[in-house]
Amino acid sequence: MTDLFIHSLIAGGVTNIEITLDSERALEKINNLKEMYGNQVVIGAGTVLNEKQAKEAIIAGVDFIFAPILDRKTIEVTKEKGKIMIPGAFTPTEIYQGYSWGADIIKVFPANILGSQFIKDIKSPLGEIPVMPTGGISLNNIKSFFEAGSAAAGVGGSLVKKDLIEQEKWEEIIKLAGDFQEISKPVI
Repeated sequence: MTDLFIHSLIAGGVTNIEITLDSERALEKINNLKEMYGNQVVIGAGTVLNEKQAKEAIIAGVDFIFAPILDRKTIEVTKEKGKIMIPGAFTPTEIYQGYSWGADIIKVFPANILGSQFIKDIKSPLGEIPVMPTGGISLNNIKSFFEAGSAAAGVGGSLVKKDLIEQEKWEEIIKLAGDFQEISKPVI
């Protein structure tokens, strides 16, 4: 991600940015973003698969850890270091287990497979557990996930549009980020 892209996201109202650990020089990028933006944005590491990666990301300066899987040791080390932990889950049992191990929010992944009805259905028996759908979230479906009871939503490819970045269409990225922020306001 370029500095201009990150600046465009922030200008559009994005306040939480995830750098996936499987991207090139991820820990360096995390450290640089924390130095550049300080407390202006919340920076997290994504695709964290184990406690070693979580520790490395925390040393680099992350505020939160995103995991595509449920791993107890990763949750524990993240919470011991006072960081926000958001592991991935697919089933009600996994959602409950992750929360009981100390996760702050459970990432329901991949949301495009499960849909917003799944969120609505699990909120009845698991209502106290904050969930965050990721995977396939777009301007067309994000509102339905909030209406179903999601605490947040993770947006990837429909916001991080490679063609707009390659063409340096920063104003379009600012507008797109603003559109996501506007539609993501809590449903009352």
